Amino acid sequence: MSMVDEFKAFIARGNVLDLAVAVVIGAAFGKIVTALVDGIIMPVVGMAMGGVDFSQLFIALDGNDYATLAAAQEAAAPVITYGAFIQTIIDFVLIAFVIFLIVRSYNRMRPPKADTPAPPSEDILLLREIRDSLKQREQRTP
Repeated sequence: MSMVDEFKAFIARGNVLDLAVAVVIGAAFGKIVTALVDGIIMPVVGMAMGGVDFSQLFIALDGNDYATLAAAQEAAAPVITYGAFIQTIIDFVLIAFVIFLIVRSYNRMRPPKADTPAPPSEDILLLREIRDSLKQREQRTP
């Protein structure tokens, strides 16, 4: 089998296609959540906290004071943009929560598994046969 044929067989498997679709949809969903957090949630949170713009929260590591993040970046100052980090954490929490809700809904829609006990192992079956055989011998012997 040639490498091209093997690659075609690999791609044609359902798991690979499902994974590819999940990655593409997940990336698009991530963009939606980022837009939601940046455009709607963070402005409301910032307004509730006295008009703070989280995207502009930073610490300049060179010891100078800069009026804005853009001014610090223009001066090529090393900065820690902890506001962007806070927004990313909120993105992650929202994405994780939505995924949790989807998985939870999926699990509730699936039919429940039947509560049938697992069949006994081969060892147990063999031990039962030995037990039954010994009982039969005891009953035959007076």
